[in-house]
Amino acid sequence: MRGSPSRVLLKLSGEAFKGPDGAFSPDALTRIAGEIVPLSSTEIAIVVGGGNVIRGARSSWLGRVEADTLGMLATVLNALALRSYLDSNDRAVLIQSAIDTELTEPISPRNARKALKEGTVVIFAGGTGSPLVTTDTAAAIRAVSIGADLLAKGSNVAGVYSANPSGNADAELIADLSFDDYLTNRYGVMDQVAVEICREHDLPIEVFDLSAPGALARIAAGERVGSRIGF
Repeated sequence: MRGSPSRVLLKLSGEAFKGPDGAFSPDALTRIAGEIVPLSSTEIAIVVGGGNVIRGARSSWLGRVEADTLGMLATVLNALALRSYLDSNDRAVLIQSAIDTELTEPISPRNARKALKEGTVVIFAGGTGSPLVTTDTAAAIRAVSIGADLLAKGSNVAGVYSANPSGNADAELIADLSFDDYLTNRYGVMDQVAVEICREHDLPIEVFDLSAPGALARIAAGERVGSRIGF
């Protein structure tokens, strides 16, 4: 991909919604909405995680399937919360969910593409609708299905590092790496299956620090912000 992406799939971790107030921080939601609202020239779709409420793979008190099911429901809560903040800033929002609820529409790539062309922000909730699958993988699937030019994963780190940057002074940020490099070295910032899907469809991934002011706008403008996988 060269130049500015016209359609971006933003993967938001559930942790992005957290704050001192608990699982849903008004300050965090205001900041996220403030990054998205001004992007009127870029079509934006979003896949939300649910880790601010429950992390299925790490639950110690539920079986994996049950925990993942709760996690999928948590992503619906996050989608509804984010919609409220985007609505309050006069951005039209469509929520589609892989799990059936009366508060959302079912997944339809065709309807999503139509809404995006009309300037509506599309939020995908419910993961893939199946347990044992990460929301990273859901993001890759949705990005391919809507014909996104870029999958941008907003996380709490600046990108892909040579080692775990937490407490490791020798860890170096890797600005560019191929899909094969990522998969061979099994970096942990994004699910391997998600990267495999993106490799198969030649869809580049940008991993960036969501808390960096203006980062999403810079990505929409075609700048490199964090680490590019599949350059």
